Amino acid sequence: MEQSVSSILDTYQRDPTQLMDILIDIQSEAGYISDQAIEQAALGLNISKADVEQTRSFYHFFSKKPRGKYSIYLNTSVVACMMGRDTVARTFEHETGIPFNSVTRDGLIGLFETSCIGMSDQEPAAIINDRIFPNLTPFRAKELIRDIKAGKTMDELIVEGFGDGQNSNKDIRAIINNNIRKIGPVLSPDYKPGKVIREILPKMTPGQVIDEVKNSNLRGRGGAGFPTGMKWELCRQTESSEKYIFCNADEGEPGTFKDRVILTERPKLLLEGMVIAAYATGASHGILYMRHEYKYLKKYLENLIQGAHKRKFLGKDIAGIKGFDFDIRIQLGAGSYVCGEESALIESAEGKRGEPRDRPPFPVEKGYLNQPTVVNNVETFCAAVKVLLNGGNWYRSFGTKDSTGTKVLSISGDCRNPGIYEVEWGFSVNDMCEMAGADDLQAVQVGGPSGSLIGPGDFDRILCYADLSTGGSLILFNHTRDLLQDVVLNFTSFFIDESCGSCSTCRIMPVLLRNKLNKILNARGMNSDIVDMVNWAKVLKASRCGLGQTAANPIVSSILNFKHLYDQRIRGGTHYDMGFDLNRAIQEAGTATGRFPLME
Repeated sequence: MEQSVSSILDTYQRDPTQLMDILIDIQSEAGYISDQAIEQAALGLNISKADVEQTRSFYHFFSKKPRGKYSIYLNTSVVACMMGRDTVARTFEHETGIPFNSVTRDGLIGLFETSCIGMSDQEPAAIINDRIFPNLTPFRAKELIRDIKAGKTMDELIVEGFGDGQNSNKDIRAIINNNIRKIGPVLSPDYKPGKVIREILPKMTPGQVIDEVKNSNLRGRGGAGFPTGMKWELCRQTESSEKYIFCNADEGEPGTFKDRVILTERPKLLLEGMVIAAYATGASHGILYMRHEYKYLKKYLENLIQGAHKRKFLGKDIAGIKGFDFDIRIQLGAGSYVCGEESALIESAEGKRGEPRDRPPFPVEKGYLNQPTVVNNVETFCAAVKVLLNGGNWYRSFGTKDSTGTKVLSISGDCRNPGIYEVEWGFSVNDMCEMAGADDLQAVQVGGPSGSLIGPGDFDRILCYADLSTGGSLILFNHTRDLLQDVVLNFTSFFIDESCGSCSTCRIMPVLLRNKLNKILNARGMNSDIVDMVNWAKVLKASRCGLGQTAANPIVSSILNFKHLYDQRIRGGTHYDMGFDLNRAIQEAGTATGRFPLME
């Protein structure tokens, strides 16, 4: 392994800022990252072992122990659980003879839990050795373990046909479907790759490109909604010899999968959008930061980048514009929801823990390697291409006054047609539910766990920045779902698992909130517990990033819109119960010692 680590270090020119890639390659080759590999990497990169270890320990998909020749990661997202994840999990455990988060004695199979993997339209889904297996059933789980024990290869484990569109491409070969239900003007297939680069950019100055984007009123599609043209302009105005364009493809919000489909079916549109941004801002380097769960797309995208070089859409003097040099590389994450926050994403791309930075300064001033950096979402770059092709006025003709253009939505849950829908801003929640084929709905989660859980009384509300803003997901729940147990508890646990732990507010308060919620679910709750949760949630607003600031949203929005569900579980006539059960607290110790004190 020593020679292998040395070779991997050489591949990345022993650059410590590429520590993420180095650790990913070590993990892929050896199946884990040993203490010896950590020591060798630290020595080869001229950094401390602590620097290597703190990065390794931060990400879900890095491990210091072997995770099995076949590592199975079954996700715990709310939609997966709705679609039968628990029975699939029990089958995996029964057939392997081990519980989750352990490895068989022979080292053949490891079972692990992970957060949402971007497959909410085809759940339950698992990752096995970087390959996605969607629509799992207990029978399929049994079949997979049988074939693994029989020594079959990863290719032989696939018994279905490959998915639609580019999922069947030789560089992808995934048994995943795109489930594109509605295409609008941005994702329209009549796009000719390279037209903006070849025909339009040479006729425009960078300032004119920015003005056109500003005229369109295009806002960031990642959730924050910051004006794209303004962000590009601020970066251009910042003096520096090096500038960077980042594409944030780290969609870790449970229920969101639109970027996965765009990366599969419209990657050339995305890459052209990054080139446009580079021309507008004066950037010469681009990084496509993609979540680890989409690693199966990496070879496909790298080949497209190479093709763009051959066509002179990337490289030096692009489109004959003297001095316009720009290149793009792919940076994989390693499993961390918080890396969807732009400054945490930049930290990760620098080879560090994905902890959000204090701001100011903002990335457009000091971002990647302390240089001016634009971070935009996948969908934002795609929209920018269509703005340049058709003009800002054309783009403004879609949507509403303050929310121009279209929005790509990921819709999943209790509906007949889960998938992605490109619609103009201005549709109501009711419109989208009807489009997705949903009946008898009890609630809709707008914008993933960090958004809002709304009831039928709000289904007439409009999807736009002025009313219900969303980064891209709607999860639908019918009346068979226990919203507090199945949804709110799941989302709260997700935030606890995904916290970077940097802020004490985010590290502590969600755990206390979950304890209160469990107390209510266990029929020990009182009215004061509900009041406590609402008041305690306010403390989270002091957190550094959006994860911490919104970690209480599942509880707060459900109290606001579904208070009756809490009231039904509250004990009447009880005014004080700290929720501590002494008998239960000493049960484990009593079992270990064989002594159980008599409690009066």
